[in-house]
Amino acid sequence: MPRILGVDIPGNKKIPYALRYIYGIGPTLSDMLVEEAGLDPDARAHTLSEEDLNKIAELVLQKGIRVEGDLRREITANLKRLQAIQCHRGIRHRKGLPVRGQRTKSNARTRKGKRRTISGKKK
Repeated sequence: MPRILGVDIPGNKKIPYALRYIYGIGPTLSDMLVEEAGLDPDARAHTLSEEDLNKIAELVLQKGIRVEGDLRREITANLKRLQAIQCHRGIRHRKGLPVRGQRTKSNARTRKGKRRTISGKKK
């Protein structure tokens, strides 16, 4: 398994797909990195040499792309800031409710969790 930026990427997948296993690198960015590094997009990740791996890591650092720990830390800090100033979004995050204006009467089960029925409730 090749290792880039502290992350093991699957060796049996094509390079653009394997790069997506790094937190913060998506489809567009992985395609751009492969193109700029001059790699074959149809090659598998286990065929990458140490030089190629270093080239990809260097490109990520040069472009100032935040990945893995730095990105997670930044996102967590943003959420903590919203909660600290008690804005609407911060309160919704704290309560575990949808943040972007979705309805909650009939949907939002993913965000709210499993239904908890209240016994003895009459309408």
